[in-house]
Amino acid sequence: MAQGKTTVIGRRKLCKAHAGDLLLPRILYMGFGSGGVDADGNVREPTGEETAMQAELLRKLVDGHSYLDDEMTCRYTVRLEKEELADQYISEQGLYDAEGDLIAYKTFLPKGKDADMEFIFDMDEIF
Repeated sequence: MAQGKTTVIGRRKLCKAHAGDLLLPRILYMGFGSGGVDADGNVREPTGEETAMQAELLRKLVDGHSYLDDEMTCRYTVRLEKEELADQYISEQGLYDAEGDLIAYKTFLPKGKDADMEFIFDMDEIF
């Protein structure tokens, strides 16, 4: 089962923004990695303390975003082209803000990406 959390850094930034002491930098990047499972293939549970992914393979500009019906969920979308991460197994995903901070982190069972396939990844930030 996929596991996801807003990181401590992300929660601190939200707290300071709500107090008026910080303007939130926008989410600009989605990262992909292979470190979302342990040596036995079990999905690692995020702690929220992560400041980086376990084994980042690629960080890419977000292609776009949309709001779900409740307007308390923002969905970020990235398309991986055929040549990107070909023959890799992806098991972690993260959202990074314009300052390079990991704001949200998710782990899941490995997804293999063939060289002739494009993948579209969504990641929801839920408030």
